[in-house]
Amino acid sequence: MKFPKTSILPLCCCLFTLTASAQLISDSMEIENHYRSFHFNRPENTRKNKSLIFVLHGSGRNGKQMMAGAAKLDKLSSSENLIVVYPDGYKRYWNECRKAATTPPNLENINEEAFFEAMIQYFKKRYRINTKNVFVVGTSGGGHMAYKLAMTLPEKIKAITAIVASLPDPSNFDCLEKKVAKPVMIVNGTADPLNRWEGGEIILGNGVNMGLIRSTESSFQYWSALAGYTAEPVKTALPDIDPKDGKMIERYQFKAKGKPEVILLKVIGGKHDYPGDIDVHVEAWSFFKRQ
Repeated sequence: MKFPKTSILPLCCCLFTLTASAQLISDSMEIENHYRSFHFNRPENTRKNKSLIFVLHGSGRNGKQMMAGAAKLDKLSSSENLIVVYPDGYKRYWNECRKAATTPPNLENINEEAFFEAMIQYFKKRYRINTKNVFVVGTSGGGHMAYKLAMTLPEKIKAITAIVASLPDPSNFDCLEKKVAKPVMIVNGTADPLNRWEGGEIILGNGVNMGLIRSTESSFQYWSALAGYTAEPVKTALPDIDPKDGKMIERYQFKAKGKPEVILLKVIGGKHDYPGDIDVHVEAWSFFKRQ
């Protein structure tokens, strides 16, 4: 579908001092008559060519609610030359690729690509980011939004990580995918009651039906096949650092010269949450910077 011309208008820039060295900035822009907001900590250094990481919240939440979970990643910003950004979905949801979704952004066909392109330009102008190093890590509904950006905006997004999120079933898919192979890491749990390992229908706690999703293995296979892998992935058991959490992680990795890296972190016993053995956002950055 064609979208009307995007109007970008900075609305409000609010600064909040968190510590002596960290300053939270909340800003907004107008995208096609809708104000879209985002949050980030002001960079502590003026170095050029910063990498940009979008951290995306799940359905019904907002960007600021992701900051605690990604705190360890944000603490790496200065040493790793990063800017970590926490965008807000439209009315707390994203217009991702699940056709059956009855959320406001899906019903109103909100132009998410325009929002993310505008944010990239915002950070390029103000903080001189390296636009070739733009990454996305999303949880649950944010993982679905990460998938969408890799599919519909691959020229702007270098790599993604999707956490507790599987691709929509083909019958529940309404994005115009460009079918460009990208580095992708998926982190899913085998005991997730919402994003079930074997796939199926997703109904949120408020009764919102998001339609069918593929299995985790089918989602992994989609990206590995797109990257041209045909053999079996390399399997590695990660150290069980937190045995009390009742979870273990197996890594399935496709990696070859000249091809995007594709990884599945299988969280055995994992539910719709983060595993204790790794910090998923720091792990995402470790994956991103290899690309």
